[in-house]
Amino acid sequence: MRLSLDFEEAERTYSLERRHDDTPERVFDRKWAAIALDRGLQRLREECRSAGKGRLADVLLPYLTDAGDLPSYREAAAELQLTEGAVKVAVHRLRQRFGAILRLEIGETVLQPEEIEDEMRELLRVVSG
Repeated sequence: MRLSLDFEEAERTYSLERRHDDTPERVFDRKWAAIALDRGLQRLREECRSAGKGRLADVLLPYLTDAGDLPSYREAAAELQLTEGAVKVAVHRLRQRFGAILRLEIGETVLQPEEIEDEMRELLRVVSG
């Protein structure tokens, strides 16, 4: 399966602009994290579309990565004609699947399967700091 990567969008989404105290290693780490997250989101979006849930993905995937100004779950539920509880469950399931996909993506970049969890922790460190 081919994945299209939108590096400009990834950089906007994950704040990859250079900072005054950046080192080449920090820049590399942020770009690596952005690419991994972008690939994971694209893969999840494609899975949803293949399952006939493209609209659900369009509305709910931003809740997985965007800490910005998102509509409330109630508003998303109204848009999707679901209950608020169903939206919460859907977001929870999407988060779980996103985590599994990220592990698969990272698994393709490490030599030993035991390294996946360390790399997942590193990814979380990079995107949160």
